[in-house]
Amino acid sequence: MTIFRHPAVPYVAGFAVFVGLLALGERLPGMTGLAVRVVVTGLVLVLVSRPAIELRPRRFASSLLVGAAVFLVWIAPDLLWPGYRRHWLFENPITGELPPSGEPRVSGVLFLALRTFQAVALVPVLEELFWRGWLLRWLVNTDFQRVPLGAYTPASFWITAILFATEHGPYWDVGLIAGAAYNGWMICTRSLADCIVAHAATNALLSAYVVGWRKFEYWP
Repeated sequence: MTIFRHPAVPYVAGFAVFVGLLALGERLPGMTGLAVRVVVTGLVLVLVSRPAIELRPRRFASSLLVGAAVFLVWIAPDLLWPGYRRHWLFENPITGELPPSGEPRVSGVLFLALRTFQAVALVPVLEELFWRGWLLRWLVNTDFQRVPLGAYTPASFWITAILFATEHGPYWDVGLIAGAAYNGWMICTRSLADCIVAHAATNALLSAYVVGWRKFEYWP
């Protein structure tokens, strides 16, 4: 089919499949849903998205630092102002409710390993392909292949950052900062691989924070 040959497919497919599997919600609960998401999304990235994935960052150490800075921004408000996120700006019918802070119903070593793998190895790749690899360019020109990675217009920059923020529900404020940071890093490096590394570093630190301090509401 022609649609599967569209140049946007490698950039969009992983994100679309992942969001679709999340939307199944109660039909794929707990460990089953997690395992299906990891396996199916992983296969889509390997079989469909691989040609678009860059694996050689140009500024690896700096990308790690960007990721670490985003992690600190992510957890800072709740550490500095306990109860901050209970304000109606963050918990409301539009942004949703905060995830439960207690340990999930399904846990154990395998669950934590798969959830961490999803957060660190899959989500950064599929999200950076979609947000920075495709949308940031498509908003400049719908023939996005004519737009180089890291091209900047104010509209494309902020629309992408705002949409990225809405994806994070009650954490939209730090999501907006994170989206702007990753957008800025793409503009600075013009490298999808560096954005993937930065995003993976953020999620790795968040995962460590979740497991080490039992802050399960922060699962990326």
